[in-house]
Amino acid sequence: MTTPTLHAALRACAHGLYPAEASVDLLINHGTFLLRRDFRDRFIHLGTSITDGTTAMAEIDWITAITALDIHDLPCSGGEQRILRLAASLAAGIPVDLREALTGLDDRNTELTVTAVLHATGRRPQLPKTP
Repeated sequence: MTTPTLHAALRACAHGLYPAEASVDLLINHGTFLLRRDFRDRFIHLGTSITDGTTAMAEIDWITAITALDIHDLPCSGGEQRILRLAASLAAGIPVDLREALTGLDDRNTELTVTAVLHATGRRPQLPKTP
């Protein structure tokens, strides 16, 4: 699956659920995880819409991804860990330590996170262009 097709499939699966949309867009705009084969192969499940049978759908297994992160089975930088934990919290309600997650973000990731939080609350701000 190409990167643009994966992005579309993730967005199709999350469509209409603001927290899910926000978390998917956070990972897409962050630009790291969805390019990593180890992440895609282990934590993204592909399928098609049950409604029309043709629309590509993709879903992130947030619980398994965070479990792998917790047991040091998913190598990530500190910033990558923070973004993944924030996205998982928005998407699946997985608890995140905001003090730890937010204070270590650089300017770009802070903007992406603020955009995701606004999106999750139902405000769809203009998203940064996908890297």
